[in-house]
Amino acid sequence: METAAFETDLSLFKYDNLEQLPPAYRDLEAAERTERIESALAELGDDVVILGHNYQRQEIVEHADFIGDSYQLSKEAAQSDADYVVFGGVTFMAESADIITDDDQSVILPSMEASCPMAGMAEALQVDAAWAELTAATDEEIIPITYMNSYADLKAFCAEQGGLVCTSSNAHKAFEYAFEKGDKVLFLPDKHLGENTAHRLGMADETVEWDPWDVEGTDAADAVGNDIILWEGYCQVHERFREHHIESIREDYPDANVIVHPECRREVVEAADVAGSTSTICESVAEADPGETWAIGTEIHLTHHLQRWHPEVNVVPLCGDACMDCNAMRQIDPNYLAWVLEELVEGRERNVIEVAPEEKELAQVAMDRMLEI
Repeated sequence: METAAFETDLSLFKYDNLEQLPPAYRDLEAAERTERIESALAELGDDVVILGHNYQRQEIVEHADFIGDSYQLSKEAAQSDADYVVFGGVTFMAESADIITDDDQSVILPSMEASCPMAGMAEALQVDAAWAELTAATDEEIIPITYMNSYADLKAFCAEQGGLVCTSSNAHKAFEYAFEKGDKVLFLPDKHLGENTAHRLGMADETVEWDPWDVEGTDAADAVGNDIILWEGYCQVHERFREHHIESIREDYPDANVIVHPECRREVVEAADVAGSTSTICESVAEADPGETWAIGTEIHLTHHLQRWHPEVNVVPLCGDACMDCNAMRQIDPNYLAWVLEELVEGRERNVIEVAPEEKELAQVAMDRMLEI
């Protein structure tokens, strides 16, 4: 399936309550918008906490109380006393925050259209159908692992089947946990992170891809002949990077350190100097010596943030002007932020993310298993 299809397919939006931005907010000038956001925040005080994901635009993160990775931000929200958690991220991130925050805290996503394409590549119906085929084809035990970048119902499914959640930093530990509990792993939804993790564990020759869109071409009996089954999903931002981008960087900056996210293709990770989560990328640049050059292979807004935050380091985007922003993150327009905050001032909650109680309980189990490792 072409990546572009995810930009307009409304079936990928998990929630039906898509509220459009009121006309009065659509043409706000930047100065007026900033003033109104700051005024609303001053009036709300400690009742609200703003979370800004690393991939968000500057106009969002400049108002954030915390900036970081999705799970890190959810933990910050859970540790706060705020009644309202406004998440400048995407749907699955807001769901994770709702799972681990207190019941009396409301999680708000400024725009309900901020729905991660990769999370949408592993829908519950597809996963249920695949699970039925795979488990029927083997007597061995398959343990499902889902990347944090997935919906709550998939996290709950993994818990029900004895599996767990992982981040890009601890995926290898999640795999080790799964192989202690069972015989095979089904990893969803990011095939690249799964493949890179398999390489890290010396299991590169024991993987197979499961394509839920190619039903006739996917044979369950063949798939379960492998130890690691990788779901056919990917991040549209990270899949864009190629080896030739690294080759070009090395020509332009012979002394550059190339660091990429493990959601990138295997050949890109192999060609880079370092592969790591957004936290690792941020830490690497923060700890760099003045004058060093770091070429960043991840979402372009984070690269721009690092350029501003660390002017003593030469931070460059790995693929230059061709680097992408996240289409889903882009939906969190700062005008939406102004709207949901002013609505809170008036006592109205907009775009609240609520995970169903049973689903929330199971998803928490999958996340707790991750914390155990």
